Amino acid sequence: MHDLKKYIDLINSGELVAFPTETVYGLGADAWNPSAIQKVFKTKGRPSDNPLIVHISKQDQLNDFVAEIPDSAQKLIDNFWPGPLTLVFKKRPKVLDLITAGLDTVAIRIPDHDLALSLISQTGPLVAPSANKSGKPSPTKAEHVTADFGLDFPVIEGGSTEVGIESTVLDLTSKVPSILRPGKIGKNEIEEVLGIEIRSESTRTKQIPKSPGQKYSHYKPNADVFYGEIDSIKGDVLYLVQSDFGRSRTNVITYNGDLHLLSKELFDRFRQADLDHYSAVFIQNIDKYKTTHPSIYAALINRINKAKV
Repeated sequence: MHDLKKYIDLINSGELVAFPTETVYGLGADAWNPSAIQKVFKTKGRPSDNPLIVHISKQDQLNDFVAEIPDSAQKLIDNFWPGPLTLVFKKRPKVLDLITAGLDTVAIRIPDHDLALSLISQTGPLVAPSANKSGKPSPTKAEHVTADFGLDFPVIEGGSTEVGIESTVLDLTSKVPSILRPGKIGKNEIEEVLGIEIRSESTRTKQIPKSPGQKYSHYKPNADVFYGEIDSIKGDVLYLVQSDFGRSRTNVITYNGDLHLLSKELFDRFRQADLDHYSAVFIQNIDKYKTTHPSIYAALINRINKAKV
């Protein structure tokens, strides 16, 4: 059982605490404390025009942040919260511009993780971008946070995160709901609940970003990232493959079509490549799973494309 008191005290005093969610580790700060939120941007080296996601522990807290909850939102909340789905609403005027990058919208979710929910239920709503230096692979283990922010940085140990990539972000403020960032919950699942067709990231025109992950370089290890077909295996490259390449090699990780495991481990493998001084990470083409696993495929391709050379 985790004793969260010291972490709650830190947040209540305006400090930052990293904590686990089902997706990645978040960098938590009091969502009503401007100076704490400024520390988030400074600690991460995050541009101030990159909006933050507010994490809440119960639906009642939505009313403090959003102007209205449309029927479409309520359907999605009933089906997917707590879970890896962030919804973008029209905000209330009192929501800090620091959170929304000055936009009239705010992104919110309830995480599906006992430690996260216990923390937030005692601190109140938290902004919580991924707990890493901006541009680097998101942290899926506490040790990743420590690697980026140092041994003294407060982090709640929660083991490896289950999903391994960030939440799906869905904009409900446009005429047609639009996926701003793909994640584990995909277009098909959302359309099934709403009963209408929605837009995916690839069909959207370029607009001011309403969500993290839209504008800036993300998820990049120091090693170069390549994606495609693999002809031969070289010694200084870490390979993430779908099929067996013969005898066991320490630099070849085989997934055999398990895209959920690949998504869970992707950022950890990126960080492993840097720790082990690989010059590159080569990810074998996963296009054959596009129709059988469309949601996780879209999420993985999004992360790979942002990380690769």
